[in-house]
Amino acid sequence: MTEKERMLGGKLYRAFGEELRGDFKKAKRLIAEYNVTTEDEKEKRNKILKELLGGTGENFHIEPPFFCDYGCNIYVGENFYCNYECIVLDVCKVTIGDNVLIGPRVSLYAAGHPIDPVIRTDGLEFGKPINVGNNVWIGGDTTINPGVTIGDNSVIGSGSVVTKDIPANVVAAGNPCKVIREITEDDIKYWEKLRDEYNASLDD
Repeated sequence: MTEKERMLGGKLYRAFGEELRGDFKKAKRLIAEYNVTTEDEKEKRNKILKELLGGTGENFHIEPPFFCDYGCNIYVGENFYCNYECIVLDVCKVTIGDNVLIGPRVSLYAAGHPIDPVIRTDGLEFGKPINVGNNVWIGGDTTINPGVTIGDNSVIGSGSVVTKDIPANVVAAGNPCKVIREITEDDIKYWEKLRDEYNASLDD
């Protein structure tokens, strides 16, 4: 088993070897190129991201600067929007669904290190995959730790540190991040009313 196979399988591994170093260098080259693009270079940005990331939808946008370890282990769905200064340590698969909004300075850390200091000093590390469902909004300055799954339609409050799974259809926040309440029919009616008022104002 190669170090890359061990890494992607969530086993202890060492971040060296030709394959991992090659992936890492390719990512750093593409990230450097992406982060100096301008708003007028949308086609170039999309081309770079298509080469960098493991998979994307047709409609997606990441505000530079953006940073990641490998890129090829990141998969994003349709209508994905990511704000400034996002960091993704994608030593394992990071999967993000459709219609996801990520605020500024959000970090997704699939990487981990052993608690035992001797093993840690020996250079061994590990990863656990991160999964973000559809229609999720992650507020700015949130940190998502290894192995976390966030369910569909949920909202994560800004500044949260997400250490455990968050179910679908909830508002969650805090350090550590905890469920505050469910998203209910009242929420839907409230926001539909505001939307309808907005649409009506366009006809005035």
